[in-house]
Amino acid sequence: MRVRIVAVLALALLLAGCTGGGGPDDGPITLRFQSLAWQEESVEANKELVREWNASHPDVKVEYVQGSWDSVHDQLLTSFEGGEAPDVIHDASDDLADFAYGGYLADLTGLLPERLRSDIPQRSWETATFGDGVYGVPFLQEPRVLIANATWLKESGVRIPTPERPWSWAEFREITGRLSGDGRYGVAWPLKDPVSATLNLSLSAGGQLFHRDADGKVTVRFEAGDEVVPRTIHDQVGVDGSAPGSLLGSGGSDTLPGFFAGRYAMVPLGFSYRQQIVQQAPKGFDWQVLPAPAGPDGLTQGVSPQTLSIAQDSPHKKEAAAFIDFLLRPPNMVRLALGDWMLPTGSRALADPALHTTKDDWAIGTALAAHLRPAPAQSVRGYPEWKDKVATPAFQEYYSGAIGLGELRERLEEDGNLVLARYQR
Repeated sequence: MRVRIVAVLALALLLAGCTGGGGPDDGPITLRFQSLAWQEESVEANKELVREWNASHPDVKVEYVQGSWDSVHDQLLTSFEGGEAPDVIHDASDDLADFAYGGYLADLTGLLPERLRSDIPQRSWETATFGDGVYGVPFLQEPRVLIANATWLKESGVRIPTPERPWSWAEFREITGRLSGDGRYGVAWPLKDPVSATLNLSLSAGGQLFHRDADGKVTVRFEAGDEVVPRTIHDQVGVDGSAPGSLLGSGGSDTLPGFFAGRYAMVPLGFSYRQQIVQQAPKGFDWQVLPAPAGPDGLTQGVSPQTLSIAQDSPHKKEAAAFIDFLLRPPNMVRLALGDWMLPTGSRALADPALHTTKDDWAIGTALAAHLRPAPAQSVRGYPEWKDKVATPAFQEYYSGAIGLGELRERLEEDGNLVLARYQR
């Protein structure tokens, strides 16, 4: 009997060695890192950092996996449910709530080093905090700004806004009216995704839209502060004629040919669009970045930073967290920000001189960083469904003039609360 037991134990040890039990002879750990970088500079910056990690960490290799912003939510959901999710996941904070509450993402609270936790401001951490856990590291962000035809504005004699003295929403509407006429428009609103643009800019006017009670239940209330931005856009299109209605369903890139051709004085865009403008603007075209209009709450606007998360099913969470820490060391965070033409969340990276130059108006963006706050829908369960089925069609119809402000309010509140209620039972 003793011989048989010894033989069985020996066989078990042999089988464990053959199947890879995590010992020193099993070879290096491999982490799959799915990146959503898409611009050439950004893709190269990410791949270069992966190469640097692999060269200095022979026991933990990282495999770069290219993802796409266009399909990331459905792709991740499929990979989570199929048990094939990447270890390190690049996403945006407003896409994390359902994944976090659904148990698909690891709570990073005890995995991240103090250096990283203290370097990123609390307001940024709030964008990836759901319940009592932190489910992503916010690392890149961008304010929405006005990209303006500098020559046109200078010749018109209008006051040029600065972060210290921005336009109010009323002044912005008045100026776009003055700049319009003869087939030209003061502003072009590319609102293919009208919800995030409207809600994030509405924070400056005191808009909140989503209200959470003491029990944690969220309800939609469309109040006075929530009306300012959508009413401004609606009236620029349908009353003043200072914005073309034909571009309301367009993406930001779709406005650039008309902008370069002198049809629009300004286009509200994400800060990162400067790269496309530098690459595509005709020779001699003079442009500048202006802060978005301000309301009673100043230049405050909502933002959904890009994030790095770890899959709950990853067997190598500690190693994945170490890789994230490497990617987001201050010099590396600067490289990622420059590659994406965005702003880093980290305080030390944000202070880098490369992000405070007048060239390409980097300094305007960094001056706005302190005014960025979590997007209103950040932690709302059911937000993707509310956005797709209720808010997007409602805002599109309001901006096109098909419905009035009252019906917009009714649909956002009544239809919207029915959707959100299903996620809060």
